[in-house]
Amino acid sequence: MIEIQNLSKTFSVSGGEVQALKNISLTINDGDIFGIIGMSGAGKSTLVRCINMLERPTEGHVIINGRDMAALSDTELRAERRNIAMIFQSFNLLMQRSCLRNVCFPLELAGMKRAEAKKRAMELLELVGLPDKARSYPAQLSGGQQQRVAIARALATDPKVLLCDEATSALDPNTTHSILQLIKDINEKLGITVVIITHQMSVVEEICDHVAILDGGEVAEQGAVGTVFSSPKSDAARRLVFPTGADVLVSDPHDEKRLRVTFNGADAAGSPLIARMAVEKNVLANILAASTRRLDDKVYGTMLLALPGGDADFEAAKQFLQSVDGVVVEEV
Repeated sequence: MIEIQNLSKTFSVSGGEVQALKNISLTINDGDIFGIIGMSGAGKSTLVRCINMLERPTEGHVIINGRDMAALSDTELRAERRNIAMIFQSFNLLMQRSCLRNVCFPLELAGMKRAEAKKRAMELLELVGLPDKARSYPAQLSGGQQQRVAIARALATDPKVLLCDEATSALDPNTTHSILQLIKDINEKLGITVVIITHQMSVVEEICDHVAILDGGEVAEQGAVGTVFSSPKSDAARRLVFPTGADVLVSDPHDEKRLRVTFNGADAAGSPLIARMAVEKNVLANILAASTRRLDDKVYGTMLLALPGGDADFEAAKQFLQSVDGVVVEEV
């Protein structure tokens, strides 16, 4: 388990100080895929670097499996970092080494014999789907292949935690999908806890179990991905979920009443509820905005309805929609 307790980080700059992180508290359970998302400058990368103490927090604690990382000696910290691997947007491979030797590198640093290191490296290249690239050099690979080698290298020391700092930002959508599926497969097969730093909603939606939204160095909102994305409460979350402002007023509220319908994973969310309401209850509704998505074969999202038919239609619509399991209705 990773426990981040009241963590703050302040940088000294010319002319003063910049507070990058402000009183961050998060709990990441073992085996979780946890997303940390926010706009540029929100403090995401600083936070992930504080987890493995590449950046020392100004205040607060990072406790991993019961050990306070900031309280460790340099020797203890180096040993603990073998359990915390990291992959980056820029891959950071050694260009003068073959793929096999890149994966062998951390094993050599750990003192493993060359034959054993080579055997382990080949197993990891097999795991990431690149056994045929063992003798190739990074410059001969695509971006996605280079990231797979970087993942294999990160796994060499059998880490318990994998930190991904914008690991798919430099990749095209199809390659991003394949890398995310690889990370998810590794999480399921090896039980590794994964922390994903990203500014991309699609990355969190695709593989994360839980998410924290950072805004101005603070946690604006956190929780299960489906809950946060289907019904965002904070302004920062709403900006990410509704980047075009789809949840704001788009017609005259004096001429109609409005309902926000939240689909929170119900199987019935995929059925034509609005059409059913029109047929069964004779209530017509205008769909002002809608944003829905499928996560793990369930539907999440929101729909903003306008009901021009008066109070009777409004109450009938509200009662009908509230009767559907997994659907939450609120007046706007």
